Amino acid sequence: MKLRIKFTKHGPVRFIGHLDVMRYFQKAIRRAGIDVTYTTGFSPHQVMSFAAPLGVGLESNGEYMDISVNSLPEAEKEAEAAGESPCACVVRRLNAVGADGLEAVSARILPENAGNAMASVAAAAYTVRFREGREPDADLTAAVGRLLAKERIVITKQTKRGEREIDLRPGIYGLELRDGALHMLLDASSAGNIKPALVVEALLADSGESLARNALLITREDLYTREGDSFRSLGEIGSESADCPAADETQASSFTIDKIGSKSADCPAADEAQASSLARVEISSETASKDGGAS
Repeated sequence: MKLRIKFTKHGPVRFIGHLDVMRYFQKAIRRAGIDVTYTTGFSPHQVMSFAAPLGVGLESNGEYMDISVNSLPEAEKEAEAAGESPCACVVRRLNAVGADGLEAVSARILPENAGNAMASVAAAAYTVRFREGREPDADLTAAVGRLLAKERIVITKQTKRGEREIDLRPGIYGLELRDGALHMLLDASSAGNIKPALVVEALLADSGESLARNALLITREDLYTREGDSFRSLGEIGSESADCPAADETQASSFTIDKIGSKSADCPAADEAQASSLARVEISSETASKDGGAS
């Protein structure tokens, strides 16, 4: 049986790296008494995988890890006494032994045919703010409109193999300035991962400005998988019911790529009525047939 656990990362723990987060949850799972599955061999380890690793210094409201468990018998007994589902009991147990800043918020039993979290990621939603005193002088509302009106947004990216040019435009699925913050939905697939800082740099460069050092406060809001021409939150896949893991699949919400910002999508641009300035991006059939257009 596979569980998908959604967790948040805030405060000082945002400065610990991905490997430390993985070790943290390995210890928390043992302390919580969760019947996790171990690999066989001379060095057994817990069967777990994480979605896209979060950069050091970034906060998040939507991180995911998949774990394999043998059973949930103890959780079911406690759930019956406390009026909780087995998955809610797993969340409570993890938080009872956890550290400040890393909080489990939900757990779901995955269907048998569900892909693992890492392979499923296609897009990520971000909220980006500027630190006080490091805001740009440019008119960001006008800059967003100019940026999205371009057919190509070519930047030079430094890689391990040297510099190369990439086009950001195919991987910007949504971009909006609202309440003093930039809300983005970007390609987060393995083939075309786009960092929000690159988008801000391109936005300011178009206005003749450069991004100040350590100017951004970035929060990853959620991670999405692609379903045809739609995106769906990783946290909506599966069920809290062990009897029918996919029972609520048909009721889970999703949003088409040209409707970014709907309330049901659970992304930063939460309400269509209040986010009319959201610049939507139409995806061509060629782009929709693959995971991303930039790397």
